[in-house]
Amino acid sequence: MPPMPATMTQGSVPWQLRSLALPMVWGLLATMSFNVVDTFFVAQLGNAPLAAMSFTFPVVMLLTSMGIGLGAGTSSAVARGVGASDSSRAQRLATDAVTLTLLLSATICLLGWFTINPLFTLLGASPELLPLIHQYMSIWYISAPCLLVPMVALASLRAMGLSKIQGTLMGVAAIFNATLDPILIFGLLGMPKLGLAGAAWATLITRSITVVVALYILRVRVGLLVSPFAPWAKLASSWRAIVHVGVPAMAANMTVPLSSAFVVMMVAGYGNDAVAGLGIAVRVEPVVLIAFYALSGVVGPFFGQNHSAGKHDRLAEAQRILLLFCFGFGVVLAIFLFLFGGLIAGMFTDHPEVAAVAVRYLSIVPFSYGAYGLVMSCNAAFNGLGTPWPAMLLSLSRVLIIFLPLALLLQYLLGLDGLFLASAISNIIVGLWAWRWLNRQLK
Repeated sequence: MPPMPATMTQGSVPWQLRSLALPMVWGLLATMSFNVVDTFFVAQLGNAPLAAMSFTFPVVMLLTSMGIGLGAGTSSAVARGVGASDSSRAQRLATDAVTLTLLLSATICLLGWFTINPLFTLLGASPELLPLIHQYMSIWYISAPCLLVPMVALASLRAMGLSKIQGTLMGVAAIFNATLDPILIFGLLGMPKLGLAGAAWATLITRSITVVVALYILRVRVGLLVSPFAPWAKLASSWRAIVHVGVPAMAANMTVPLSSAFVVMMVAGYGNDAVAGLGIAVRVEPVVLIAFYALSGVVGPFFGQNHSAGKHDRLAEAQRILLLFCFGFGVVLAIFLFLFGGLIAGMFTDHPEVAAVAVRYLSIVPFSYGAYGLVMSCNAAFNGLGTPWPAMLLSLSRVLIIFLPLALLLQYLLGLDGLFLASAISNIIVGLWAWRWLNRQLK
């Protein structure tokens, strides 16, 4: 077949990053609203269901991080194939990535389904919350492969510079989920009232439709998917290329839910109201960080295509743009959440104890969001270059070497505020470290 156009190697770098990231902003905003919308409606059921959903957040994020990691590996490999004008290789990589993701996600989610009670007991869930957690996660696990497969399939679109298609599909899926949520949770329009399980059923139905549409687009509209049946040598070659970046990226992304799990366990000592308040904050957080997530989603393919095409001056310019944007936008976010954190928390709960914890989080941690955004973009750049190990080392160091000791010390000295302050300090240290490392890598 003729070479696929390497669209990211030409034109203005700022304009290209902006035009690629904007559709992702709307698509990711819609997708992340899944958690916010679920939290909003579940909060109407009471504190116990909200606390139960909050305990599931680290596990949900862990599996989502697996999809992000595999997507990063797919995007990097496919983008470098496109940049090198090897279209057949790009097709094989995209197809084999979908197969690998389906096999891995189905296996892990099956294991998760049988270990719900011991796992969440280990995370600190009280016996009265376990039935509610089981009610939610027993359905959510079934839907997980339908989340991960589209994430990886659509990563191939980003690798080709087609982020608009992905953004549109993600937006439509989120609107559909938001419509189903109240119907199934509260039993509207003649449907049975399913409570917390209704949120999981809405997710399952939406994701099942999304996976069908995503595979149709890649196969029929774009022509990127070919037969999944290939000689073992080709399959193994594709999987090696994907996991070369995907496994370190997966490990790096899994540090986020790992950190969240530690925080949940520490906050659980302050009671269910504190966990519920934390649940509100950590579901609001991804929404306000949406521009950083969108930017990191296109930085990897941008660096991959330009690196393979030998356009190193464009990589250096992109790095400067990342620094300016992340810290400028980070300051805006911090001021906004400091001023309006109470109003935002009040949208989810009318319990003062729950809202107070959310406000304290949103008054401290956001002052490090600019640095955290820089970490995400630098990690994506490393993955795009095909050198994922710095990203993994940065992410693991943030949690195990910097955050955990700080969290234990500052929580002992300052209580909950110290725990949140430890998160902010960790973000700032690793953000500066990541930028300096990427600068040396490019030079």
